[in-house]
Amino acid sequence: MSRIDIDLRSDTVTKPSLAMRRAMAQAEVGDDVYGEDPTVNLLQERVAELLRKEASLYVPSGTMSNQVAIKTHTTPGQEVICEENCHIFNYEAGAPALVSGVQIRPLKGNHGVMDIREVENAIHANDLHSPPTGLICLENTHNRAGGTIYPLQEIAAVSRLAALRGIPIHLDGARLLNAVIATGIPAKEWASYFDSVTICFSKGLGAPVGSVLAGTRDFIARARRFRKIFGGAMRQVGILAAACIYALDNNVERLQEDHANARLLAEELKNLPGILIDLKHVQTNMVMIHVRHPKYSSVTLSQELLKWGVAANAVDAERIRAVTHLDVTRQQILKAIDIFRKILEPK
Repeated sequence: MSRIDIDLRSDTVTKPSLAMRRAMAQAEVGDDVYGEDPTVNLLQERVAELLRKEASLYVPSGTMSNQVAIKTHTTPGQEVICEENCHIFNYEAGAPALVSGVQIRPLKGNHGVMDIREVENAIHANDLHSPPTGLICLENTHNRAGGTIYPLQEIAAVSRLAALRGIPIHLDGARLLNAVIATGIPAKEWASYFDSVTICFSKGLGAPVGSVLAGTRDFIARARRFRKIFGGAMRQVGILAAACIYALDNNVERLQEDHANARLLAEELKNLPGILIDLKHVQTNMVMIHVRHPKYSSVTLSQELLKWGVAANAVDAERIRAVTHLDVTRQQILKAIDIFRKILEPK
């Protein structure tokens, strides 16, 4: 494998800083299965307060957080409505069918945003031939759409519809705090439209492990049992929770640096030959680079970039996704831009 000097594959590649490692080493711990880990308890209290929910639960991953939420909200034989490019449908290994006995009803979206009329039309109630709708899931920010923000007014419309039809609504908010920083809208306002919310700490926030699921006390009490069933109950896990607390205290506001770096990258690459970038949808820390070059496809351009030390994933036959994060500096972005130019504008 070629040496990676500038890693734009994902914000999941971030590594804990020395200061975060110190916080982890100094964490007070206990047995979390007994509810006796003070650092985990503090993290859960902090996230519940951040999202203005009654309680929250620390779990190993975003996938487990989403799947615990689905299991807690639904019963086998129901259907879950979500957008066709969302993480739950594309990147969680068919877990809703396997572990919850529910099927996904994917709806076509516009940069991750579903048409409220299509959501309403997709809801099943008392039709003998159709699975009843048990849950609606949204994703904010939206990964496969390139880090785009689900507009608050659209979320409010889905929330009103869900309430009217008696259907719970879950937010895959793995990168919700990117939306918070980009818009200035507090996390609690985004969260207010949902029955449950998950946020991830092992992406742009820089922690090595973990997500937190939030909701009502009763919901979290039931979710705790499913976490145990799924194998996600942990013991002296305050060592990891301490990294998440450090991230809340130190790595949220700095997300704006990642957004600025993504914007810089997009604006400089958009005029290169064979490259198309929709700046309107570069909203947070991701850039979707559409490759229309006579010499390169998304895959071959990604391979060529790697020879120069720049790693960025081809997400499909036409697009490369570049993700900025705390381990990529502005100087590295400038160097990456120069490498793109050398490859696409050879003398």
